[in-house]
Amino acid sequence: MGEECTDRIGPEAGMSAEGPEVEPQEAARLSVAVRRSGDARVVAVTGELDHDTVALLAEALAEPMDGLARVVIDLSGTGFCDSSGLNQLLRTRLDLQPRVELVVAGLRPAVARLFAITGADEVLTVTKDVEAAVREPHSPGRTPG
Repeated sequence: MGEECTDRIGPEAGMSAEGPEVEPQEAARLSVAVRRSGDARVVAVTGELDHDTVALLAEALAEPMDGLARVVIDLSGTGFCDSSGLNQLLRTRLDLQPRVELVVAGLRPAVARLFAITGADEVLTVTKDVEAAVREPHSPGRTPG
């Protein structure tokens, strides 16, 4: 159950988001790396997730989910998330249900506060870190580990 491959989406990878255009200076504020861990896809988001950068995350989440039990969004490198980023996570959860579980891992304090204020931490499955997220299935709401 190791990492099989990593794809980078963002300016350092020389890739741009399909759909809404992401300006180079905005893309520089966010990078998205995708890898497989067992039956999970781990999407690591680093930087600021907002209206101007959310298309990069949307692109990574638009990939086929065949053969996956869960998708883990690793936000441990995300210091800021606005309503656009939160809406993308909620839309993704709805799109994946019930065949693929969505787990959000590694919330930093500012992002955890957004989740708490909006109640997203009661709707989305949240774990302490990626390791806890890929280990076993979870139910919605904050989970230990």
